[in-house]
Parts: sequence; structure tokens; C-alpha cells
Amino acid sequence: MATLVQTAAFPILLVPYSFLRSSNDSPGLSAPSSVLVLCSIYFVVGVLIAGDNMLYSIGLLYLSASTYSLICATQLAFNAVFSFFINRQKFTPLILNAVVILSFSASLLAVNEDSDKPSGVSNRKYVIGILTALAASALYSLLLSLMQLTFEKVLKKETFSVVLEMQIYTAFVASCVTSVGLFASGEWRTIRGEMDSFTTGKVSYVMTLVWTAVAWQVCSVGVVGLVFVVSSLCSNVVSTLSLAVTPIASLIVFHDNMNGVKIIAMLIAFWGFASYIFQNYLDDLKVTKNQTAGNNEAANDPHC
Repeated sequence: MATLVQTAAFPILLVPYSFLRSSNDSPGLSAPSSVLVLCSIYFVVGVLIAGDNMLYSIGLLYLSASTYSLICATQLAFNAVFSFFINRQKFTPLILNAVVILSFSASLLAVNEDSDKPSGVSNRKYVIGILTALAASALYSLLLSLMQLTFEKVLKKETFSVVLEMQIYTAFVASCVTSVGLFASGEWRTIRGEMDSFTTGKVSYVMTLVWTAVAWQVCSVGVVGLVFVVSSLCSNVVSTLSLAVTPIASLIVFHDNMNGVKIIAMLIAFWGFASYIFQNYLDDLKVTKNQTAGNNEAANDPHC
């Protein structure tokens, strides 16, 4: 169920998609890709999303929210590698610095003997939680790079409706795959019991699922939108920033234990994020200088 709610609310995106498609799409920017190619891409990406969501759900089941979020910060390191090989992302010293620092940030948790575990979680399940969270981070990073490659090489559209198309079709496939797993495993039989035993009542149980699903779609559109507008690495950097802040929220809301190692890991994560932001600042500054130099040369050219 935790996996299903991450994609099940995709029908709400049909409303903005209908407006964007009718008002913004202009034909003829590029030759449309074949239906078979698009269906294959959406199917493969959707299946991978279903698997990734399942790994994330298992990790969160066996880990505290703060430990889980800090381990997931490694997704930026994975994404930097995938972006370099798949999307030909420029690998500067500052980007490398951010990748290494964020990797160290998550590694601190893996070797921390005092890491807090939710009650009833054995050491074996705790290790499984760490491994599944790491695997989910790697797969998530691969998905973002594949989405960027699809936008650049296959879809080739300049309107934001393509972002909603990617989210709607892949979420539909992921929801179908997850639903099959839910019924095949027999876990659907426990839904009634979960609803009856929910502390604040059945209505709260349903509302929690509904609004969690809606929030996931808003988040997913933002993530995919950043991939479309900027790059998969930029999208992951923003996601990693939110992960670094999550331990603070976990401390306030869930009263998670915030020991010294987690504080150091969080500060290191902020340092890594600052390195990436500074690299983007340098890149923008370089582009601005080149544009200014080009405009000055054009202005001084007597043939212009």
C-alpha cells in the first residue's frame, strides 16, 4: 500500500494536462516518435518506478525517518555517475567534491553503531533497510538520467505538457504493476484490519492515503519538471537538499533521536549541496561573460 500511494493519484494530473495540451502544444517542432517506441519507454520506466518505490518503502519500514533520509542522500552520488555516462554531464572538481562529500555523509550512518532503529526491528532487518534504501537511491538516479535522455532524444518537445505525459503514463504502469503485487501477495486482505486498527479512525486512514497520494504526484511533477527544464542532476540536488532537512523535521514531528553522527552527516550534506550550487554559479557567470563578449564584438563589427 505504501508503494501504491506513490503513483495511484496520477488521474488528478489529467486536468492540468488537458489545458496544457490544448493551449500550449504546437505541432511540427520535430518528427513525432513512433507509438511503439513511446509505449516501450513508458512501460520500462513505469516498471522501474514500481520497483524503486517498493525498495524505498522497505527501507522506510526498517529505518527511522532521519536515518532513511540521510542514506537516500547518496542518490546524488549515483546520479552524478549516471549523468556523466548517460547524459554527458560535465564533471568539474566542485561537482566531484559534492558527490564525495554526500557519499561520506551517508556512509557515516552505515558505520554508526548507535544508529537508532524503530522498535521491533532486528539487526538483520536494519541492514536490509540500509541496503534497500541504497539500492532505491541508485535506481532512482538511473531513472532520472533515463528520463532526461528520453526528453532530449525521443520526445523533443518544448512545452511542459510533455512532463505531465511522462508522469501520467509511467505512473499508470507503475500503479498497475504495484496493484498486481498487492493482490498476488495477499496483502490486500490486511487493508480492512489496518483501517479498523488505525488509531484516529477509518476516515483518517483514508484521508491519509488520499492526501499522501496527491502529495506524491505534486512532488513527482516537480522532480520530472526539473529534469525537463534543467537536468537530472539539478533535480536530484534539489531532492537531496530536502533530504538533508528531513532529519530536523523528524526530530520535531516524530521525536527521532538526533545524535552527533547524524548532525555531522547533515552538515556535510549541506556542504556538498553548497559545492554544487557554487559550481552552477560559476557556470552561469561564465555563460554571461561569453554572451557579453559576443555582444561587444558584434557591436564593434563595422559590417554589422
